[in-house]
Amino acid sequence: MKVLIVEDEQLAVEKLTQTLQLVAPNATVIASADSVSDSVNWLRNNPGKADLILMDIELADGQSFAIFDEVQVDCPVIFTTSYDEYALKAFKVNSIDYLLKPIQQAELKGALNKLRFFKGDDSIADDQTLKIEHLVRELQKQSGMVEYRKRFLVKHLQKLVPIDVETIAYFYSDERVNFFRCYDNKSYIVDYTMDDIEQVVDPKLFFRPNRALIVSVNSVDQIQPYFGNRLALRLKPEYEKEALVSREKVTEFKIWMGK
Repeated sequence: MKVLIVEDEQLAVEKLTQTLQLVAPNATVIASADSVSDSVNWLRNNPGKADLILMDIELADGQSFAIFDEVQVDCPVIFTTSYDEYALKAFKVNSIDYLLKPIQQAELKGALNKLRFFKGDDSIADDQTLKIEHLVRELQKQSGMVEYRKRFLVKHLQKLVPIDVETIAYFYSDERVNFFRCYDNKSYIVDYTMDDIEQVVDPKLFFRPNRALIVSVNSVDQIQPYFGNRLALRLKPEYEKEALVSREKVTEFKIWMGK
């Protein structure tokens, strides 16, 4: 992976390079630019050479957003900045993440993992962007300000009914329709994808053991080993299908249950 760093402080370039080498040993910093004009010139003279750009926003001669007005940027960008007010603007270009300084090793590693996720493998995407809601939520997580959904508004008997999240035992998918079941054993259709639900509920309280199920920690009544290095869950209220933890998520699930 070939990386271009756009940063006007040499010490920051060195620290970012060191952190990058720790979290992605296969990454190589092929160049650095310290201004809008230098960045534009490098990108014009080296089209397609960078797989990823780590880009500060406030540069000596202006904001780095101006670069995108001057030259085509085809590779993904991870923005690095000391300020949080640029998140929405960052989304409008090829932003894969938005990291607040000082850059932490775990945060940079997470951003690179996200880059691989959106590509679908370990190579680099040419044009991948985050959904605006997800980008803002990630920024909120970094600042400790994230708020998760407290209730869902659902249709029931031709009425709209608010259901508190704390009363929900699990979300499940059945025949391409998504539901949640409450502890009183009542089920409701929910107008969200499972991916969306996973993003808006508190991960301390809910876990997604497989693609079709998201369970509350309080709904797990029993855990048993299952074929293929998986786990089988007994849920309350009873879930009619097999509630399995996929092999890839077994370790993460055990950690989550033990918190």
